[in-house]
Amino acid sequence: MERILAEAPAFFNHYNVVFILQAMGRTLLMTVFGCAVGFGFGLLLAVARQGRTAAAMPVRILATLYVETFRRIPFLVVLFIVLYMIQPIWPTISLLGIAIVAVCLLSTAFLSEIIRAGIESVPPAQVESARVLNFNPAQTLFWVILPQAWKVIIPPAIAFAVMFVKDTSLASQLGVVELTFAGKVLVNRGFSPVLGFGAILVCYFLLSYPLSLFGAYLEKRLAASRNQ
Repeated sequence: MERILAEAPAFFNHYNVVFILQAMGRTLLMTVFGCAVGFGFGLLLAVARQGRTAAAMPVRILATLYVETFRRIPFLVVLFIVLYMIQPIWPTISLLGIAIVAVCLLSTAFLSEIIRAGIESVPPAQVESARVLNFNPAQTLFWVILPQAWKVIIPPAIAFAVMFVKDTSLASQLGVVELTFAGKVLVNRGFSPVLGFGAILVCYFLLSYPLSLFGAYLEKRLAASRNQ
């Protein structure tokens, strides 16, 4: 404790605070951008997996293969696969860019499964009613299925985003200067590990806790709307 109190003034100087905030921004960027892109492509994969015709079967098989493959590969392995596949093609890409691509690949698979579960929670009678009203597939999806599926999709999607805030720490293994890497740098500068990683712990809490509260709020609102 004496060491922490003695080092605190030097630790919380302008340069270290800016360094931590920049690392915090990279962690947030990987999470938000990765999950946003993953949600968009995940929706496409989830819709592709709903096809039941013979013509849609190849697309359905490829979408299922992608989702089931990436859901079973550890994020760290995905990071290195993306690193060694992209660098020969795009030598100038940054390590942060490589990490974001890996996040997008993995989040697409997980969010696609969440969205698929939400779509399949909609009663088939609702879909049949839309067909009777001559809705085309796009109208059925956006006017009938998704408005009801959000109640099932949003809570686990928020929980996944909260989890991924923490999982982005694995990007430090590539040398991406995110929060965990920033903690290592500060400790290597001679600061107390308790002080260095304690500050990183607080930053992760500041990123994930508001998102958890938002998810709990949405879950309560959606549960209330289901009971009405």
